[in-house]
Amino acid sequence: MEIDELIATANRIRRRDLQAVFDAGAGHIGGEMSVIDILTTLYFHTMNIDPSIPLSPNRDRLVLSKGHTACALYVTLAEKGFIPKEEISTFLKPHSRLNGHPNRVKVPGVETNTGPLGHGLPVSVGMAKAAKLDNASWRTFVITGDGEMQEGSNWEAIMCAAHLQLDNLTLIIDHNKLQQGASLADTNNVAPLVPKLAAFGWAVEEVDGHDMAQLRMALDADAITIGKPKCIIAHTHKGHPISFMSDNVMWHHGVPNAEQYNSAMAELLEAAQ
Repeated sequence: MEIDELIATANRIRRRDLQAVFDAGAGHIGGEMSVIDILTTLYFHTMNIDPSIPLSPNRDRLVLSKGHTACALYVTLAEKGFIPKEEISTFLKPHSRLNGHPNRVKVPGVETNTGPLGHGLPVSVGMAKAAKLDNASWRTFVITGDGEMQEGSNWEAIMCAAHLQLDNLTLIIDHNKLQQGASLADTNNVAPLVPKLAAFGWAVEEVDGHDMAQLRMALDADAITIGKPKCIIAHTHKGHPISFMSDNVMWHHGVPNAEQYNSAMAELLEAAQ
């Protein structure tokens, strides 16, 4: 997709995500809005995937380690054709396979179950190593939250990936500076992230996580540094681009009322014009 198509697709995903959270009365809309541009770029530009063959051995893998933003992933998968678009209306309903955290056994396109923070990157290191052992060309991508980087398991995985020279692994940190209930700075501030990852032997790049052109370039295979895993620090805004949600910690898992829903939807529709 070209840049304008990616922007339009991300806007559609945001609108459907907003509606799904409003209808379900639950979700993690703030972090979903911050990660949607990253998901859109991966699924509609970067990754080698085929919805008709979701388990193709040659597919690229994406692990959404911040699994609480599952609704954004479900809507992206539906937009790509992995699941029916009409199924999004079942989000969080009894017997729905679209649970609050993604389940690889139930949902095509989900590579591993996530939810407990700090698990996705270690699993992704294993995936990337498996590809190396098979001399396979597929790539592994993993998205974490910045608050999630407080988990020690991530830093063990970071050391391991550098030691194994997993240049087929790309970590994208959704750096929106907010986590549940507080800012990153007021909780356990792992920022600045760039010098830390670089010190562990990773190739590190900072981008505007809402700029499709920057994301496309950073995620491209040509941006790989041979022998080094890559980390993209994606500077984002929780709740982006909805004015009253943006950079507001209450929207980590807030649910809009009818008035807020209509206001947010109006902003997204205006942005789509």
